[in-house]
Amino acid sequence: MLKWLWLSIVVVILDQSSKLWIDSNMTLYERLPLIDGFFDLTLAYNTGAAFSFLADAGGWQRWFFTILSTVVTLILVVWLKRLPAHEKITAVALALIIGGAIGNLIDRIAYGHVIDFLLVYYQQWSWPAFNVADSAISVGVILMLLALFHSSPLQSE
Repeated sequence: MLKWLWLSIVVVILDQSSKLWIDSNMTLYERLPLIDGFFDLTLAYNTGAAFSFLADAGGWQRWFFTILSTVVTLILVVWLKRLPAHEKITAVALALIIGGAIGNLIDRIAYGHVIDFLLVYYQQWSWPAFNVADSAISVGVILMLLALFHSSPLQSE
């Protein structure tokens, strides 16, 4: 099922090219409204993990998340390789997660932070800024859960 790694490569290309464009054309925390009152482009740097977890940890988190992302990515590639041919949804899910993990890993290694630029908000409420890699990981996890639920023994009862 390694043939699905093409999808990981597409995710990495889309993620890195969008981040480079945003980083080159916007200033830090600048906001460009796309859907008024709901969705903006912005430029933010995240030195932590999801939801800026450990962002203020002093620098060691860069290498912690780099090592963690590398190990998890390798495990997912091995899982993908061993996946039976009929588990296509799981293969797509793993490929999306791998691509997203590599996209954010490149940022951590190259810049010491992840470039985020998609901002969803409503009035005073705001979701933390995210990027294409984060989106691919989220969609991959949802697909993984759907595949798990679909193949669940509870379904056959």
